[in-house]
Amino acid sequence: MSDTTAPDAPAVSAAPAWPTDRAAPRRWSVRQWRADLTGPDWSVRFEAALVALPWILLAVPLVLDQTLTGGDLTTRLLGAGLTAAAGAWVYLGHTRVDPSRRTVPGAAVHLAGLLALSAALIRYDDLYVIFAITGFFHSYHLRPWPLTGAAVLATSLVVNGMTFSPLDPVPHSVGVFVTVVLVQSAAITGGYVFSAKELERHDRQADTVRRLAAALAENERLHVLLVEQAREAGGADERRRLAGEIHDTLAQGLTGIVTQVQAAQRVWEDPGRARPHVDRALALARESLGEARRSVQALHPAELVESRLPEALMSLTDRWSADHDLPAAFEVTGTPVMLPPSAEIALFRTAQESLTNVARHARAARVGVTLSYTEDTVLLDVRDDGTGFRNADTARPAEPGEAGGFGLAGMRRRLAGVGGSLTVETAPGEGTAVSAAVPAGPGSPGGAS
Repeated sequence: MSDTTAPDAPAVSAAPAWPTDRAAPRRWSVRQWRADLTGPDWSVRFEAALVALPWILLAVPLVLDQTLTGGDLTTRLLGAGLTAAAGAWVYLGHTRVDPSRRTVPGAAVHLAGLLALSAALIRYDDLYVIFAITGFFHSYHLRPWPLTGAAVLATSLVVNGMTFSPLDPVPHSVGVFVTVVLVQSAAITGGYVFSAKELERHDRQADTVRRLAAALAENERLHVLLVEQAREAGGADERRRLAGEIHDTLAQGLTGIVTQVQAAQRVWEDPGRARPHVDRALALARESLGEARRSVQALHPAELVESRLPEALMSLTDRWSADHDLPAAFEVTGTPVMLPPSAEIALFRTAQESLTNVARHARAARVGVTLSYTEDTVLLDVRDDGTGFRNADTARPAEPGEAGGFGLAGMRRRLAGVGGSLTVETAPGEGTAVSAAVPAGPGSPGGAS
């Protein structure tokens, strides 16, 4: 007797521990049973144990009956036939049934047949009370708990009623029988109710953990997205700012230069009148050149447009080493994280200026660049074994013809703008170590730049 229903027939009630969204019924197999028994889900493992239990409880009395109990061939064949009928009932009504599609009516029919066969087997031989215990475990399939209690009570009546037979109908014997049945039924039912509550609590906790993990993954995705958007917005803002600066300074300066040169051309035959126009054009050109240098210093580095900070610094170090024919090593420690664009620019410009200073002043034989990611800080270290200098807190003045380097003071200002700091360790003849630190969190200053 099978209690499966058609795939499109609504189930009256199913055990809540099993998922019910499978595309097709689970077909029983030894391989599937082993996978369920050793799987991580305790509810599935319990169902797998319930599949094996009836066969164990049926095999034990069968072996004892056939080997230890005397009797003629007809009696033994009767016992074997009743056992075969019970085995067929268990196989069709329980073993091959998909747990996710088990229904309360089907489970009730199966339990009723199981108890009837158990009573017949106990009447044949009291040893089969061992098999009747199966009814207690299969009562688990009847939900909610009042149905579970009724199924346990019916099983207890069969087990105790058949083993107490013939029943001595005296008040003492009746009282003992009723007490045993009630206490046994209440204890087993209470255990099932407690187990069901614990299983529901476990399922709620597992669902909470799954939702928390999904929320954390979503937060991580949004963080990456926000950093990317901040990077893009920072690039767009810089382009707009640069366009405004070009319009307000360079374009106007070039217009003034053109105007002064045209004025000088008109009076070129008279040097006294042409020279002031040429002088003003030269002054405007110098002023515009200075504005251009200041704008270039504030630009988003091209290396950071196509690459992340570690790759950009590696490219910068390798290119610097090739240009100056000096060995320079680059190293990354820790797990790289996304930084606000302004923080990446500050670190990159610091490395760029530090390497420039090494090339101009240090007369070093070796240079090392290290980018370190810690829990809440990103550190950049640029070290050289050059000449060093006396006062680390004073930036060197720019040399004639220098392209507007901004030195230690400029590095400190840029890092301070993103909540960072700069430390310089140096002494004459002992080389120099420049260390920059910026916050690693997305909420660091300048994160929206």
